[in-house]
Amino acid sequence: MTAVVVALAVVDITQGTAHVGAADVWHAVTGRTGSSDTAVLVASRLPRMVAGLLVGGALGMAGSALQAVSRNVLAAPDTLAVNAGAYLALVGLTVTGVAVPFLAASTAAFAGGLAAAAVVLALSGLGAGTVRLILAGSALALGLSSVTDALILLFPERTEGLYQWGQGGIGQNGFDGVAQMAPVVVVGLAGLCLLARKVDALALGDDAARGVGVPVRGTRVTAVVLAALLSAASVSLAGPIGFVGLCAPALVRPLAHRFRGLVRARTRIPFTGLTGAAVVLGADVALRAVAGADTAVAVPTGTVTSLVGAVFLVVMALRSPDTGDSAAPDRLRLPGRGVFALTVVVLAVVAVGVLIAAVLLGDSTLLLGDVVNWLTGRAGRAVSLILDTRVPRVLAALLAGAALALAGTMVQAVTRNPLAEPGVLGVSGGGALGAVLLTTTVPTAGSWGLAGASAVGSAVVAVLVFGLSARSGFHHNRLVLLGVGVSAATTALIGLLIVTTDQFSATKALIWLSGSTYGRTFPDILPLAVVLVIGAAIAVVRRRELDLVSLDEDTPRLLGLRPARQRLLFLVLCVLLTAAAVAEAGTIGFVGLVAPHAARSLAGRRHVRVLPVAMLLGAVLVSFADLLGRTVIAPAQIGAGLVTAVVGTPYFIRLLVRGRR
Repeated sequence: MTAVVVALAVVDITQGTAHVGAADVWHAVTGRTGSSDTAVLVASRLPRMVAGLLVGGALGMAGSALQAVSRNVLAAPDTLAVNAGAYLALVGLTVTGVAVPFLAASTAAFAGGLAAAAVVLALSGLGAGTVRLILAGSALALGLSSVTDALILLFPERTEGLYQWGQGGIGQNGFDGVAQMAPVVVVGLAGLCLLARKVDALALGDDAARGVGVPVRGTRVTAVVLAALLSAASVSLAGPIGFVGLCAPALVRPLAHRFRGLVRARTRIPFTGLTGAAVVLGADVALRAVAGADTAVAVPTGTVTSLVGAVFLVVMALRSPDTGDSAAPDRLRLPGRGVFALTVVVLAVVAVGVLIAAVLLGDSTLLLGDVVNWLTGRAGRAVSLILDTRVPRVLAALLAGAALALAGTMVQAVTRNPLAEPGVLGVSGGGALGAVLLTTTVPTAGSWGLAGASAVGSAVVAVLVFGLSARSGFHHNRLVLLGVGVSAATTALIGLLIVTTDQFSATKALIWLSGSTYGRTFPDILPLAVVLVIGAAIAVVRRRELDLVSLDEDTPRLLGLRPARQRLLFLVLCVLLTAAAVAEAGTIGFVGLVAPHAARSLAGRRHVRVLPVAMLLGAVLVSFADLLGRTVIAPAQIGAGLVTAVVGTPYFIRLLVRGRR
């Protein structure tokens, strides 16, 4: 592995826009910087190569340590939200406007990453076969990333360039950052090596480790702290580079069967660090070889590693056994008709109240009389201008919430998975990728074109995720893991599109991705309204088929139904509803998860009751989130998707806690 890393390092420093030969490398090593090419080598390429070595080594060792102490092959700085926590801490520090040295920034990143890892590990529990860890980590990472994106959008001047840096890039300007990070990596490596024997004892089980005198809790906490330290140093130097800590241990794991020395942590952890360095440098070399030196300058290395990691997650999902323990089933509750009717009336009143408040409140407060005058054509010019722009976005939020709730209800019924949701399964990410691709390439595209591009992206992802999971009967863990993997790929591609486009299109895409309804017009909401009406009508007519499909595979067949055909119909509707909502309101997470769960707790399991309650809840949730985003810090605005992510993350975590119990 050392020879591979050295070879990749040599190739890496010879790639670039300027020609560098062996003589230039020798001059740089010996301190002779006579030519301009040699100066470029010393100022840029050598620091970049060393940064790749340090970052890859740190993330590889962190992933190996986390997997060892948690006994979970999915544990990594990404899946434990360590990178997301560290990134948020750095962005928050930048927003304050206080200039701090590298070590102080690394300390803040360390605190944020360690806190995130502690939360995820506390929620997920231990065990090599569970997928709960990646679910908890993904949910927490989404919530933290939403707060980070909100800060970047609210403080564009102070956070200029942070989004591109947040995609993960090893480019450096001199050796200053590398020189300050190297001691941290050495300390982390030394600490893990000193802890190696205790880590090996943990692999035998907690009881066995206690039997030989190993402090289980202290060993586990120390290993997590050291892994968070390595991850925070990596994020401080190069931004969050994804999935290196997941892929490197997976590449080393098969070698342990042939080389027994790798079974011991003292050998395995440094070797995994070398493998992580090879992954990062290999991604950088491959990027420059495929895209060319000029194009590769704008493409973050983290995009390549994220795509590789997404493929790894998909392969792992297909190969791993499924235990179906990702969440606990909803409690059966059969309220009477009176209770159901009262629930619908209350929700309808709340929805109307939120709708009225959303129309009246904003950067300018209006009265009901102003709305009446506007409806009758007697309003003044100022009031007409305000309502002409405000009412369409209010309706867009209302319809998008109802569509996402309806899509979530159907996909949970079809897959019989309480954690299935268009966002978690990657369908929303596919729609966002299609829409961003059209936005960055055809800025003048209309609402129907945006809806079509979003539908194509959602359909491609749905075919991939549902098609691969259908072979195993839509088992809980496999389906969600496939969705998380594909969603990671779409997120990486979206980031690539944004950082490689012009500033105007990038800002437009970022605002839209936050779940913003800004700038919507009445013609824009027409595609969503049409799809929602058709989808709701079909769902209501086929409500009994939804009930039967959500039970098991045998009952529908005994009653003469074809589950495969019914499942395909509902999945197609889910894709169309999600695509239309994403095209209209951007990515809004967790609505398709929260609304169906809350609806079943209020109305029972029968879809004749669940469907209207879920749609009302979804409409209220997104409308209220949009209202908060427009009014809390007016005239500045926060996208509804960022608000729902902050609200939905604790709810998702609550489901995981209940499933663990």
